Amino acid sequence: MPVIESVTVFCGSSSGASPRYEAAVREFGERLARAGLRAIYGGGRSGLMGVFADAALAAGGEVVGIIPSFLHGREVAHDGLTDLRVVSSMHERKQLMFDLSDTACTLPGGLGTLDETIEFVTWRQLGLHDRTMVILDTDGYWNGLRALTERTVEHGFAGPDVHGFFEYTATPEEAVAALTRARAPIRREDGGRL
Repeated sequence: MPVIESVTVFCGSSSGASPRYEAAVREFGERLARAGLRAIYGGGRSGLMGVFADAALAAGGEVVGIIPSFLHGREVAHDGLTDLRVVSSMHERKQLMFDLSDTACTLPGGLGTLDETIEFVTWRQLGLHDRTMVILDTDGYWNGLRALTERTVEHGFAGPDVHGFFEYTATPEEAVAALTRARAPIRREDGGRL
């Protein structure tokens, strides 16, 4: 089974209310880099995004940032990345983050992180890919997402297979282990990936 080489990481541009979020994100970045997985993320230097990128880079990892020009222009881009790509829109950012990675992991974050996570899972529900979303559920932060997903199934808006689209993990160690177990996306005949 082909192994994954790169992971899109979704996380907050703020640090959040608990120092445990920063600690978990820092450990996750270090472990991801030591596992030899290239990271694709939103390209920012603030909040948990910056904590993640700095930790992965310090541990010798490759970190690629994708940032829309309007955010780059506000000087929130991380200037120490392996590669920083500037795109024209948030939509282009999400598509390129998806195209450059084999799977994805969601860390604590706000509405933007939730949006990215839901779009990734929606694309799977529509059959556009077959990847599982790993979620680092630090201190139960994403319990609301789990409950909402269960509610959509309970009320007939999604099939029970949607539960298999997520793998919730409690620690950075478990999250990286789940990512290293993931299988690489299926390659289409036109060179694209499911």
